[in-house]
Amino acid sequence: MTDPAPASPPPTTAPARLTVLSGPTAVGKGTVSAEMRRRRPDLWISVSCTTRPRRPGEVEGVHYHFVTPERFDELVATGQMLEWAVVHGVHRYGTPREPVERQLAAGRPVLLELDLQGARQVRVAMPEAQFVFLTPPSFEELVHRLVGRGTEGPEERERRLATARQELDAVTEFDHVVVNDDVTRATGELMRLMGLQEQVA
Repeated sequence: MTDPAPASPPPTTAPARLTVLSGPTAVGKGTVSAEMRRRRPDLWISVSCTTRPRRPGEVEGVHYHFVTPERFDELVATGQMLEWAVVHGVHRYGTPREPVERQLAAGRPVLLELDLQGARQVRVAMPEAQFVFLTPPSFEELVHRLVGRGTEGPEERERRLATARQELDAVTEFDHVVVNDDVTRATGELMRLMGLQEQVA
């Protein structure tokens, strides 16, 4: 008579997988993230810290945590940033580490909306994450969106376009590419990549 097979261990809640959404400036990362949140209110999207000034209509704690350069230095020095970067050679952006780890451990789907530098740092810190590159239908369309946004002056706009050209060359570093030719379609594709279905009210 053989010994009975050992009982299987009780199931545990596995940490959720982190998805990082990146892409060039003005490609629509924020718009797609907002649509993701509308379709899936349970989706947790990290709110980044930044040293740049608040734009009209932006809300503290909703769009960004707006902090002084001194406070940003403190967060970096104490290891409280999952990633951070100087964007467009001027302002710093970063993702607080603790909220991300807490949400993942609880099994909640997490989306990080990051620039290229930040995505690269997360690739090192959390290589198990899924990395998605959001790209415009064409560079001409990206220019049109940036000009139409009207939030930057000519000098800032040229600096951002120069950065965008370099960012577009990094597309091969990502696991998946989503073309933002239509927000509804692009959001649906991102949801499929994350294994999410739209919640029915």
